[in-house]
Amino acid sequence: MSLPHLHHSLSLSPPHLLRRRASHPTVRFPFRGISNISTSSASLADELSHRPSRSPARKRSVSLRCSLMSADQPPSSVPRSALPKDCLSYSRAYWVTKSLIAWNVDVEDASFHLFASKGANLLITDQGIEGYDVKFPLEFDEKGLPENVTKKFPHIQNYKAFRVPSSLDVGSLLKCQLAISSSHVDGTCSNATGLQLPGILDDLFAYSGPLGAVFREDAISLYVWAPTAQRVRAFIYRDSSGEHLLQCLSLKEENGVWCGNGPRSWEGCYYTYEVSVYHSRTLQIETCTVNDPYARGLSSDGRRTLLVNLDCDKLKPMEWDMLADEKPELLSFSDISIYELHIRDFSVSDHTVKPEFKGGYLAFTSKDSAGVRHLRELSAAGLTHVHLLPTFHFASVDDDKRKWKFVDGDRLATLPPDSEDQQAEVMAIKDEDGYNWGYDPVIWGVPKGSYASDPNGPCRILEFRKMVQALNRIGLRVVLDVVYNHLYASGPLGDHSVLDKLVPGYYLRRNIDGFIENSACMNNTASEHFMVERLILDDLLCWAVDYKVDGFRFDLMGHIMRSTMVKAKCALQTLSKDENGTDGTKIYIYGEGWDFGEVAKNARGVNAAQFNLCGTGIGSFNDRMRDAVLGGSPFGPPLQQGFVTGLSLQPNEHIHGDKSVTDRMLAGAMDHIQVGLAGNLRDFVLTSHKGEAVKGSEILTHDGSPVAYALSPSETVNYVSAHDNETLFDIVSLKTTMEISVDDRCRLNHLATSIVALSQGIPFFHCGDEMLRSKSLDRDSYNSGDWFNRLDFSYESNNWGVGLPPREKNERTWPLIKPRLADPSFKPQKIHILAAVENFQNLLKIRYSSPLFRLRTANAIQERVRFHNSGISLEPGVIVMSIEDGHDGIPGMAQLDLIYSYILVIFNACPTEVSFQLPTLRGRKLQLHPVQLMSSDELVKNSLYESSTGCITIPCRTTTVFVEVRNSSYQ
Repeated sequence: MSLPHLHHSLSLSPPHLLRRRASHPTVRFPFRGISNISTSSASLADELSHRPSRSPARKRSVSLRCSLMSADQPPSSVPRSALPKDCLSYSRAYWVTKSLIAWNVDVEDASFHLFASKGANLLITDQGIEGYDVKFPLEFDEKGLPENVTKKFPHIQNYKAFRVPSSLDVGSLLKCQLAISSSHVDGTCSNATGLQLPGILDDLFAYSGPLGAVFREDAISLYVWAPTAQRVRAFIYRDSSGEHLLQCLSLKEENGVWCGNGPRSWEGCYYTYEVSVYHSRTLQIETCTVNDPYARGLSSDGRRTLLVNLDCDKLKPMEWDMLADEKPELLSFSDISIYELHIRDFSVSDHTVKPEFKGGYLAFTSKDSAGVRHLRELSAAGLTHVHLLPTFHFASVDDDKRKWKFVDGDRLATLPPDSEDQQAEVMAIKDEDGYNWGYDPVIWGVPKGSYASDPNGPCRILEFRKMVQALNRIGLRVVLDVVYNHLYASGPLGDHSVLDKLVPGYYLRRNIDGFIENSACMNNTASEHFMVERLILDDLLCWAVDYKVDGFRFDLMGHIMRSTMVKAKCALQTLSKDENGTDGTKIYIYGEGWDFGEVAKNARGVNAAQFNLCGTGIGSFNDRMRDAVLGGSPFGPPLQQGFVTGLSLQPNEHIHGDKSVTDRMLAGAMDHIQVGLAGNLRDFVLTSHKGEAVKGSEILTHDGSPVAYALSPSETVNYVSAHDNETLFDIVSLKTTMEISVDDRCRLNHLATSIVALSQGIPFFHCGDEMLRSKSLDRDSYNSGDWFNRLDFSYESNNWGVGLPPREKNERTWPLIKPRLADPSFKPQKIHILAAVENFQNLLKIRYSSPLFRLRTANAIQERVRFHNSGISLEPGVIVMSIEDGHDGIPGMAQLDLIYSYILVIFNACPTEVSFQLPTLRGRKLQLHPVQLMSSDELVKNSLYESSTGCITIPCRTTTVFVEVRNSSYQ
């Protein structure tokens, strides 16, 4: 998910607008330690004797409406007699350690108290807080918050510190509704609020022992972390649905972890937890039914956890335990190339796949299908990794295929290419069909059931493993798209809420008022909290060990802390084939390093944004190259042009400025692309279009940010297209002037792809771009159904012109889209698609024909990569890159390539042929790369190099690769 685009249209009601439960049970539990507590102001007996009566009427009087008092409004501005009645629905104070509470409040002439109610009876009256069981005085600490607290919670570093009495049984208090108040010298309450508890929960209950279902020889043990719960029970069911309760097991708590044991015969049964816990969303003790967050299997509807042992031989494909030895060879992360693919897209429209396999895991095991044949050919050309969009249990697609609705594809195909009708019919069933990208996680550690032939039982586990094995066996490693930055649901209500039911207010990041942050789409998670980070690390290890996946792509990685990402990398790299059946040193991780929202500029700690990741070996997407190649950004004017789409060379109707302005823009874009071609390295030195020798980090984007940020090439993932935004063919068709031919648009598609394919760093390609894939100009097809996301591995159609894209995300650009879709000359023919497929395969072959395209270190790139058409006299629209190798037995640069001593790559985005002289190339023995010489692209064969003059001629809209062969013995 690229951001700030949010490809979900899902929304949840604000916390203060959620309906309250009609009733809740009265929960009684031993309030351990209270009888032994003493306070400085009065004895416990005195405290209890002044306790207000618990009136149900008073309890229900607490309003859940948002207070009109702003978060920035100083407490002293609140009239003494008008303290908001709903102030306890906020949580503006933080219990950060066992002994300290932080609160942004005026301390002058005030006293402070902590209140607890085990039945959640606290309420605000004109006299202050009532309904408490106990009340404790707090002492203002003039020393403030210590460094360990401000480092963990930098956004509250200027809050006041209040010391908690050391004699309190804090563990028992944390199971209560809690509040803190300040009072004037006359005893009237001036301010009050609830508390956020992640700090103290980490301080007291950080836990590294077993969680989930643990299978032993003669027993199954259940472990769940829920330190604020008052009671936890496990309900064991024989079946995935129905009321046949096998057993109700009361779990026992020790240090925040609840545990229970059962017989081994439970294997194959299902269970849920019933948790009684105070929830700040409703200000009540709630009794919630919830799945195990460490679930490894689920029922079809996702409402029960399957008791499944992943190590069971019945759940392993034949020779599964030997798969680590069958993995395709990977010598270096720099050798990686990535192909992004959605499981359903891959096969649902492939008529060569068995009907029962379509759209699911088993389609990848169909050895003779058109899609698998396509992947096999890409693998043979050099492609190394397939990146699968979310495959965990997500909310937006029902696992039960019998409930899905479908459009009439045959009828839609008869409608005009610019009609509104197709999108109207697709959108009418968009939440009831079988399609969604899946960026709405519920349970991270279970394969999605809708891709399995049977979503109940362990079928999804076996079939997922068969998919990984099948891909590995055709030479492709598997990357999972993981979404740890947010969750689909929260609160005590709803079937899809899990973590927030177990430990309310802990797993999700909250703002200073105590409400959940939603900048990552919804329900942002907080990896800065110990047990959130632990869950992420445990989940990654499960996928790596139990499913033998080869890499992870992190959605909105910038919303996760850098320390979490580094720990994840270290944990994965410690895995070994001997002990774990997985070689962790070959697992690559990368993600979206966007820096925005509440975590921007390290506001919640050092986050995993682009500029914070240098030196970690963790990759991040290089949006600088994307924007320079295509023009503008996904959030700017849709017609803004870039290097390949005609900027200054063949303008469209967008007003970029006069020719001098567009020339400067084009020259700047070329600088950005050159930095990307050199791995987007922070310290790579090149000559800018201004004629200055500068580092990559000294070239700036439009907003003044450095273009380059990486310290090694494996930290850069270069791309021009991904699942987010328009496909490459669509964006080229949108941004180029309408007067050019479809032949020219196809060549520009090739040109953009070649920049990625021949760059240093990790090249990343969106599935279908090599087939001129179109989504009919849909910019956000996450829920646009099979109709707009269709892939055709028969190469008959690229899916252009299947109707106006869905109104919700695209209506603003319909006036631009409509005439393009209506024009039949825009639609590629099969000959164009076949040429694009061949071009892509050839680019992969060229990349893997020489290690010079895959240099492993920043020093090697600085030493060998040069850009020649640069400075103030550059030829607009032409990028010239050379990569030089050393010579065996000659001191200096080491020899890496046995075949080629020198490679020259020219990217010509001009609508005309270009010729220019490069004196530095005189005397070289350059020839067209053998792959291009053997290709069916007749235009590239017109590329010329003259040794005596260093003169080069390149056809229009063409990428040409010249090579210098060492000697004939290596040919």
